[in-house]
Amino acid sequence: MTLRIDISGLPPERLRFAASPLAELTAMLHVLAEPGHHPRFAAWAGDVRAGLRPELAERLREAEFLWRSSQADFLLPARPRPTLAEELDDVDRIDDEAYVTAALVTTCGGNRLRSAAPSPLTDARARERALDLAQARGARQEAFAERLLADPGAVRARVRHTLELCAEAFFDAAWTGVAVRLATDLRLKHDLLRRQGVGAALASASGAVALAPDGGCIVVDKLQDKATSAHGTGVTFIPSVFGSPHLVVVHAPGWQPVVQYPVAEPSPAEPVSLETITLRLDALAHPLRLRLLRTLARGPHTTGELAHAWELSRPEVSRHLAVLRRAGLLTSRRHGRYVRHALNVPDLSALGTDLLAAVLR
Repeated sequence: MTLRIDISGLPPERLRFAASPLAELTAMLHVLAEPGHHPRFAAWAGDVRAGLRPELAERLREAEFLWRSSQADFLLPARPRPTLAEELDDVDRIDDEAYVTAALVTTCGGNRLRSAAPSPLTDARARERALDLAQARGARQEAFAERLLADPGAVRARVRHTLELCAEAFFDAAWTGVAVRLATDLRLKHDLLRRQGVGAALASASGAVALAPDGGCIVVDKLQDKATSAHGTGVTFIPSVFGSPHLVVVHAPGWQPVVQYPVAEPSPAEPVSLETITLRLDALAHPLRLRLLRTLARGPHTTGELAHAWELSRPEVSRHLAVLRRAGLLTSRRHGRYVRHALNVPDLSALGTDLLAAVLR
């Protein structure tokens, strides 16, 4: 499963790497709302929550649907600015229709509110459906959606003020150090763009992002099959410290594609592709292959030894071993006349972590 961004014919200058204060604040708010996704920031999140004034804590709870499960598209700027205030000014320039639609997608869940559907601001049936979807996710979501649809201007002003209060409470202090790391990452990306081209810069951003062989498409390894185009607008890549391990992509119709990628830690582990994870899960789904792995866990075995241990034919064992080998779950080495098969313990033990990383990506 992949998300594809069409960049065929796109001038090189339309592919941008830039830091965004608003996007990083959004990542921090997600950490506060979902600390379980970000164990390395647990201490930071605990300190911030302990220091929040009750009024701000309540404001964050009432609007957390904009950044908890997914980020509202307007919180990831296509044209990042140097300051949070400038980026919030740009958000203020978005019309109510686009703002409300983006907010309702995160409030009501998934992408069930299509951009081509009638507007809930003007269409009674669309409004009722939006409220039904919000209600299904809880009373807070329903109340937020009701306020947003009744008075978009008031809700927008309140959300902006909440973000400004966050800047005073914790963001400004954290941004000072984060900005240095982001600047270092951006220097590397711009150097790679200039010296080695788009493919190298994308690979440096994330092992889950690649340039298609024909150069006409950016392929993002995500748990979704989607496509969008950067024609006429370009595509923006925003590095994030607090966003790790998530790889967030703005791909809705009408919005310029934006990719927020995690800044790599020292000696980062290369992300395992969804294709590899799927192969491994499929390989483990067969009970006979699990039995073979159980035997191999005790030490290397030949095909004949496995066939004898489980009273199977050699061809049948060979077929199952081939599936496990393609999935990278075992290795095979020749010792004289015999080929001995061994369990790939590191990759098998990392499967749960790899799966979680792919889901969170």
